[in-house]
Amino acid sequence: MILDEIIACKQAEVARKKELLPLAELEKKVGSGPRQRRGFGKSLEQEGVSLIAEVKRASPSQGLLCRNFDPAGLAECYYQNGAAAVSVLTDEPFFLGNLAHLEVVRAAVPLPLLRKDFIIDAYQVWESCLAGADAVLLIAAALPARKLASLLRLAGELELEALVEAHSRRELETALEAGARVVGINNRDLRTFRTDLNTTLELAELVPDNYLLVSESGISSAADIRLLAQAGVDAVLVGEALVTSADMAHKTRELAGRL
Repeated sequence: MILDEIIACKQAEVARKKELLPLAELEKKVGSGPRQRRGFGKSLEQEGVSLIAEVKRASPSQGLLCRNFDPAGLAECYYQNGAAAVSVLTDEPFFLGNLAHLEVVRAAVPLPLLRKDFIIDAYQVWESCLAGADAVLLIAAALPARKLASLLRLAGELELEALVEAHSRRELETALEAGARVVGINNRDLRTFRTDLNTTLELAELVPDNYLLVSESGISSAADIRLLAQAGVDAVLVGEALVTSADMAHKTRELAGRL
């Protein structure tokens, strides 16, 4: 399965990083002083369905999506056209991302930033903090329940918010039990990479009203967002529909409800 391959690759990647910069040294770089965070969850509480627009270069299922890839330029377009937050895909082997892209975007726009990656180790949470993330993605399908809860606690200690992602009823229950407050329902099955918006429609009612609910993947139009809004979705995370659009500014305004 694709997810298993990605996780195995991520484990090797984290091990290499620890050799180059041990965790103790990384923690020292982060330090213990106050951190300047942009409120990721708060940005999603605006009226209507908020847009988390993604800086995304490629995907395992679609290949290269954005040939003239300019992370800062993409983020600036999103910011100018109504996005509430920016997601930066930092996985390199499968999505052609890089943690440096997050640092570039951090310097380019004032919006809250989500680091989107396959986070399986505390080391990655610490490096997300150092790179300037405001929130991290934690994927229930990629983590044992106790590990998910542990990483969620660490994120909180570092003043990072977390978008905790689920694809099934069981994963959603795990996310809620772990203490997630911003819950993502991924319409894409990470084991097959097939996408179905009905995943959100079927699971949304299980998320309590006082939680923030984000629908991810397979969203490409204002009609999709209207459908998700009826199910109680607070925000959508969109990447491919934006970076492949012939008019990205217009598509951003459409999905941000600015048209």
